[in-house]
Amino acid sequence: MSDSTALIFGFNNYSEEILKNVQQKYDNVKIYSLDKEDVKRDSSIGHFDLSDNWKKMEDEINVDKSVAFCVLEETAENVFLVISLRATYENLSIIAIASDKENADKLLMAGANKVVPLVETTADIITNMLENPISNDLLHEMLYEESTLKIAQIKIGRESHIKGVELSSIDWGHYDGIIVLSVMHKDMKSEFIYSSKVKRHIIKEDDVLVVVGYEQDIQEFEEKIGSNRYVSWNNWSW
Repeated sequence: MSDSTALIFGFNNYSEEILKNVQQKYDNVKIYSLDKEDVKRDSSIGHFDLSDNWKKMEDEINVDKSVAFCVLEETAENVFLVISLRATYENLSIIAIASDKENADKLLMAGANKVVPLVETTADIITNMLENPISNDLLHEMLYEESTLKIAQIKIGRESHIKGVELSSIDWGHYDGIIVLSVMHKDMKSEFIYSSKVKRHIIKEDDVLVVVGYEQDIQEFEEKIGSNRYVSWNNWSW
């Protein structure tokens, strides 16, 4: 059995977006839900129980070539799931989501290889990010390897081409290789650009955009919008 498989435990916004991103990377993708009603509504979803005998998975997948995404929204359930999987499969790659750093630490201690921290608007952010051409690279590098992706803060200058423009009217896809995550105001308050609260924000001089991308693309983005880097984290990686 040589096929690779992505196992997604949990059926919610996060699992749906992960599915979109990984279905081209793995030979098989399987989604499982704790809720039997989900299985009744969608025959492609499997049911699992936290007390399951995970050894039976060996008959269906090649564990060494597979990855498990643990995206249950209840932290305690997610931690128990990670512990259970790790106790059964020492070499299985396990990726988990966490609501904050404290829960991320718990999941790492439970045996997760990688934990992706979430915030309240993460589902909206993921949805928008996955429409961006570099998103496959972003997700892959965040989860699996040392990344060459950088974070930079771009301060809107007096002559910036996007000063005075409403955030929601900007086609960010026009800026190749860049994902814009948030805008920081003069008072240093930061808001995600995909939240409904900030979509009507008019970009002002001295606003700071927090962006993710490769170094060359960040430099081109600075040139295109007529603004310069405010804080440079050139040596910082995911």
